[in-house]
Amino acid sequence: MSLYELPKFEMLKLKAPRWNIPRPWKNQVFWIIILTIFISSIFGFISGAISGIYFSDKVADYFSKFNIKIPEKNQNVEGQSVYTPQTSQEEAIIKVAKDNSPAIVSIIITKNLPIIEQYFPPFEEFFGPLPPELQIPQYQQGGTQKVEVGGGTGFIVSQDGLILTNKHVVSDKEADYTVLTNDGRKIPAKVLAIDPAQDLAIIKIEDKNLPVVKLGDSSNLQIGQTVIAIGNALGEFRNTVSVGVISGLGRRITAGGAGFTETLENIIQTDAAINSGNSGGPLLNLKGEVIGINTAIVQQAQNIGFAISIDEAKRDIEQVKSSGKIVYPFLGVRYVLITEEIQKDNNLQVDYGAWVQKGQNGEVAVTPGSAAEKAGLKEGDIILEFNSEKITTENTLAEIIVEYNPGDKVTLKILRGDQEKIIEATLGERSE
Repeated sequence: MSLYELPKFEMLKLKAPRWNIPRPWKNQVFWIIILTIFISSIFGFISGAISGIYFSDKVADYFSKFNIKIPEKNQNVEGQSVYTPQTSQEEAIIKVAKDNSPAIVSIIITKNLPIIEQYFPPFEEFFGPLPPELQIPQYQQGGTQKVEVGGGTGFIVSQDGLILTNKHVVSDKEADYTVLTNDGRKIPAKVLAIDPAQDLAIIKIEDKNLPVVKLGDSSNLQIGQTVIAIGNALGEFRNTVSVGVISGLGRRITAGGAGFTETLENIIQTDAAINSGNSGGPLLNLKGEVIGINTAIVQQAQNIGFAISIDEAKRDIEQVKSSGKIVYPFLGVRYVLITEEIQKDNNLQVDYGAWVQKGQNGEVAVTPGSAAEKAGLKEGDIILEFNSEKITTENTLAEIIVEYNPGDKVTLKILRGDQEKIIEATLGERSE
């Protein structure tokens, strides 16, 4: 063997082991088992279906003992689906709108307005024919025509046709008023009475057996309470419904429109949408009772509206039914309610009371011939008490006096200079 010659080795031949994998599909027993499972499954499905039907009937029978109804699809007479309210509040709102809409009316305001016609005077006889660009048009009245100039809302408070609305809706004495009922009838209306102190009025239509609203109680309202406003929005969309809450109580506002300005007290504030044309419509609670009369909005705000409480209107309704007019007791003074700031600025001795003063435009402080003048009240007097009731910003003279009637005798405690005096007055009558 040479030095570099290596011994030869034979390559080992390795053989991979062979796995002995069973093949059951070649076995007859396998197919018998598969067939058995398949047949069992079929019979199991059939028996399960039968058992399910039987069991559901048993369940229905069982629960029927407890007077529990399985809900069914709500359908109308034509077989179409009918919407089902999802909450009790939603159900109440729908019911309020449905029940009260027949008694809520639109008030259409019309006037005879002149028809203005344009014409060109005949200059030809003096100057000859003029070119069109040099002709000067003139205008003349060509008769009159009845035109719809506005609209509002009202609601029926008696079956014989008394309708409550806002004073500013029916304040134009030269206009004609027509009531458009919920069923589409147009009925002429007559203005029966105007409230001299509140933005309220009562009109009348000649009809009978009319649907009426239910009047509620506004003395126990709560901030956050859900309310519903219904009215003739924009004078076009009849019985528009909006929902909100009472967002304030006891508000004092100065509202203007239709050529007058009026200060209203003890007003309800709401965020239920009130639009032009809603004036005079009802503000209702979830029981379907009228608790206010929609009367004003803040133009530059978002959903700040105001309603007169229904308790203020009940007095008007009863007076019209009994006497055909609305009257208020009248003392006959202009005044400023004293606050701590007014006391400080004017060096007054008290921080409460009604300070008798002239109006901003020079109106007299004490009305000539009034109960106040007859009792001896003078400009500069401070009325401290009215029949032993203290006058404050929370209990104003206007709120106190409205509880009395014309002809009532009252006692006033006043401060004149640095002396207190007791005087008596017999209230007069304030009417339109």
